Amino acid sequence: MKKISLFTKLIFHFSNLTLLILYLYPGSIFGWLVYGDLQKQPSITSDFIVSSNHVYAFLFLTILGVISFKKNKIKILFKYLFSISIILELCHGIIPERTFQYSDLFGNILGVLLVFLVFNFKQYFKNQK
Repeated sequence: MKKISLFTKLIFHFSNLTLLILYLYPGSIFGWLVYGDLQKQPSITSDFIVSSNHVYAFLFLTILGVISFKKNKIKILFKYLFSISIILELCHGIIPERTFQYSDLFGNILGVLLVFLVFNFKQYFKNQK
């Protein structure tokens, strides 16, 4: 079990670093790789009220975090992820070739919030037994 925990922690930290690089890079690295254009952003699914790419990114990162950390560190993890989801999008207001968008901000927050709610419901029902 410790190997799985160490492995998932490494994946979480690597994913976190990758997300930071993708968010703070002036332009779209994926757009450059897929379309050869830093201005274009590929989309996994269509956006609705929030940016689906952002929901998926933070959902993935938050799930990895919950799997990787012990129960006593989860509260800190959620605080970190909620904070970074807001801070990274605010940074887009000052990064060249990037723009702040509410749909991206709400997508970030929604990705973390979904896992937060599921985790807390699970803990609540687990404690009711």
